[in-house]
Amino acid sequence: MAKLSGWDDTIVALATPQGIGAIGVIRVSGTNAIDVVNDLFPSKDLRQHPTHTLHVGIMKNGMELLDEVVVSIYKAPKSYTGENTIEISCHGSPFIQEKIIQAITSKGCRMAKAGEFTQRAFLNGKLDLTQAEAVADLIASNTEASRKTALKNIRGGFSTALSGLREQLIKFSALIELELDFSQEDVEFADRKLLNQLMGQLTLSTHQLLQSFALGNVIKNGVQVAIIGRPNAGKSTLLNTLLNENRAIVSEVAGTTRDTIEEILNIDGVLFRLIDTAGIRTHTSDAIETMGVERSLQKMKQADLVVYLFDVNEMEVADLEALTSTFQADGLQYLLVGNKIDTHAGFDPSKFASFPHTVFISAKAHLHIDQLKTQLLQIAVQGDVNTEATIVTNARHYDALKKLAASLQDVVSGIADNIQSDLLALDIRQCLYYLGEITGEITNDDQLDFIFSKFCIGK
Repeated sequence: MAKLSGWDDTIVALATPQGIGAIGVIRVSGTNAIDVVNDLFPSKDLRQHPTHTLHVGIMKNGMELLDEVVVSIYKAPKSYTGENTIEISCHGSPFIQEKIIQAITSKGCRMAKAGEFTQRAFLNGKLDLTQAEAVADLIASNTEASRKTALKNIRGGFSTALSGLREQLIKFSALIELELDFSQEDVEFADRKLLNQLMGQLTLSTHQLLQSFALGNVIKNGVQVAIIGRPNAGKSTLLNTLLNENRAIVSEVAGTTRDTIEEILNIDGVLFRLIDTAGIRTHTSDAIETMGVERSLQKMKQADLVVYLFDVNEMEVADLEALTSTFQADGLQYLLVGNKIDTHAGFDPSKFASFPHTVFISAKAHLHIDQLKTQLLQIAVQGDVNTEATIVTNARHYDALKKLAASLQDVVSGIADNIQSDLLALDIRQCLYYLGEITGEITNDDQLDFIFSKFCIGK
């Protein structure tokens, strides 16, 4: 992609987190990056040294000593941004870092905007847009699954899947366009039968990518799980057991939990955001408990998955049937968990045989907790988080793929109706547009600014 206007200046930013540390890294990128830093680095003439070399020396601003640093040189186009780039490893004092950045900006550089280094890498053709967005996902990754997915997309996993679709479509688009030049002779260069077969393949691939978003969303954002149940069903005990720590107050007194408690649980690389809620009962004279119950009901409706915990010694089958009917009517995804199986000698699960996927546990005695975790993972993921298949994790990509699927159907319908070549060409161009919108072949300044504004400064 050609560089847009207004991107010819040199930028600088701290590339490591704010705060005191052993070292800090300051990144400078742009046409004048090497010259600017060279003016502050009297130890060596950086302009005379090759790319990808390191140099130790003193940084000075006039007569003022700034710090002893290591300067890394990356010359265009062999750099992250595709521009001349310098990375300065200095001591980790925020004061020193600020002094160096001020010295650099005094030489004509400006402070970088959020994500501007990666945005320049995109504009200079070092990354396509899906790879650039995967950089932000990798920085934000907090599980093994999210790290692997983001890293695969940085290396072009999603881009490769899309480029194959796009290349095939461009070939047929060229043939359709050629027909327009010979419209008076009523000839067909594009075999409609082969085009229809291609549409079938593209539609299948597109739907596979769309279906992967459910798994991708789980990998990227985690699963919000509301633990719901009657007072004293053992919800807080279950939370403590899953977390292996005493996070919630446990008491024999019903209604102890007055507000929601949220914690993170990692199960095989997938984050579960567990919400321990106030026990739900319809009649209580305690105003604070009533507010807690209302919040519990709100969390239940907002959750990706509801874990309904019940005391196997007190729950009646008819009550459980009524409850699950309500869940189903509200469109909630839920898991029934029977608790306190250790408090009743010879507990017989056949009482709840009409609920075949129920997990029976003892939160207090830590019985069948691994089975519960496995069930949570299976319900949430509904797929293999370690799959080598391409997984869509970005909502923007998902939206464009939905539009692509609709446009592909327009082409299929057009072929079936034997519409004119010029109309068919328009439908194919629309498909190519949505593919290009994902990878960045088709974009605009406002869209780019929005995407990269979500990055951290220095990246």
